[in-house]
Amino acid sequence: MKDLNKLAGQTLIYGLGTIVPRFLHYFVLTTFYTRVFGLAQYGVVTELYAFMVLFLVILTYGMETGFFRFAQSHKDPEKVYSTSFFSLLATTFVFLLLANIFLNKFATVLKYESNPEYIRYFIIILSLDTITAIPFARLRRDNRPMRFSIIKLVNVTVTIILVLFFLKLAPYVVSKGVQIPGWLYNPDIGVGYVFIANLIASFSCLILLLPEILAVKLSFSWKLWKRMMNYSLPLLIGGLAGTINDALDKMILRRIVGEENGLAVVGEYGASYKIAVLMSLFIQMFRYAVEPFFFEKSDKSDAKETYATVMKYFVIISLVIYLGINLYLSGIQILIGKEFRVEQGLRIVPIVSLGYLLYGIFINLSVWYKISDLTRYGALLTLGGALITVVINIIFIPLYGYLASAWAHVACYGVMVIGSYLFSRKHYPIPYEMSKILGYLIVGIAIVIVTRMVNYPGIIAELVINTFLITGFIFVAQKRDRVISVLMNK
Repeated sequence: MKDLNKLAGQTLIYGLGTIVPRFLHYFVLTTFYTRVFGLAQYGVVTELYAFMVLFLVILTYGMETGFFRFAQSHKDPEKVYSTSFFSLLATTFVFLLLANIFLNKFATVLKYESNPEYIRYFIIILSLDTITAIPFARLRRDNRPMRFSIIKLVNVTVTIILVLFFLKLAPYVVSKGVQIPGWLYNPDIGVGYVFIANLIASFSCLILLLPEILAVKLSFSWKLWKRMMNYSLPLLIGGLAGTINDALDKMILRRIVGEENGLAVVGEYGASYKIAVLMSLFIQMFRYAVEPFFFEKSDKSDAKETYATVMKYFVIISLVIYLGINLYLSGIQILIGKEFRVEQGLRIVPIVSLGYLLYGIFINLSVWYKISDLTRYGALLTLGGALITVVINIIFIPLYGYLASAWAHVACYGVMVIGSYLFSRKHYPIPYEMSKILGYLIVGIAIVIVTRMVNYPGIIAELVINTFLITGFIFVAQKRDRVISVLMNK
């Protein structure tokens, strides 16, 4: 229980660097963007950030997880740090050089030939985020979640301040007849200021991480690098497949729907998707805390029992969050502008959030192949999920629109969970309490399905009944598994 309490505490602290900035992003930027931009403009933001996730996976090529793995077992963790850092630094430099040489072709491929400046910002942001990946990983490995979180908070704070200045304050000042120098503000840039703000914020992170960067020893081991690459490359394949699972829909919707209103459809889908992504905030901060925890715990005699216990409580807490998002959707939907609150869009929220819940379960299950150096199985599983995602999106988007994209998330992560569990039984069996876990999942999902089918007489009745249901779920979980007591270490 002490291990669980430590993990819960670190998850909460990492939340300062993941969930709090993203909450700020949703409550400020998503709310703001869906009110200041139209559907098509917001579609630009949604689409390019989907591509950014894909390229970031390529540019980091699994080296973060490789760093965790080898820093834990290698006799010289500093050499692991320097080797992984210089590896990413070198490949990022090559990417930055080639991407700028072929900027116009790059922009044409992404269908932004009329706005190549967006792609230039895109390239620089990616480069900065890649360079800081290993220093951020070191903070996690050294159990320094507070510094990690503060830097992440600075990043989102800078972004918010700059976005509000460029898209709200500056236009207002100009409308009052006040002249602003052209180098500081140009109204023609428009949605491009989203990327400029991000670029400056990413550069701020680089500056704040200079102590970690300057601490890198001028040492690079080819022998160690080859071992790390052998471990990490399967993770790159898995990461690419995982990105396809998560972001393919936003990347291909415009291309399947057509150029006439493709970006508008992406914007509509992306706005409702943002609500569902609230589920991923907990998943993300949990992942930051649990990855080093898995490796740290791997050589202990009670490791398997601990992993099983972590899974059970993770599912319970995730379901509480899942219920909160979907049972209070009538209120949460105000996060997005009125133009974006369409029935078709809101229908995807329970589906996509369920997909993220399944993804969180997969993260828990992934412990068996990560600590056993069987990462090829992780790549295989994620590739299988990616294949399902591609097939469902290509075949069913023309028939059912982006509702098919939402169900693709559930299908691919569901298959990955089942496959990972079956493989783990053979290679690294962990005594998960499957009957309890499945019981909680069935009850939680059933509650959401039933409440979506009920026509409430009013918002007050909806809030009262749904609050009673969530409270009842928590009460049952506390009664059966002492959830609150365990997390509070009592």
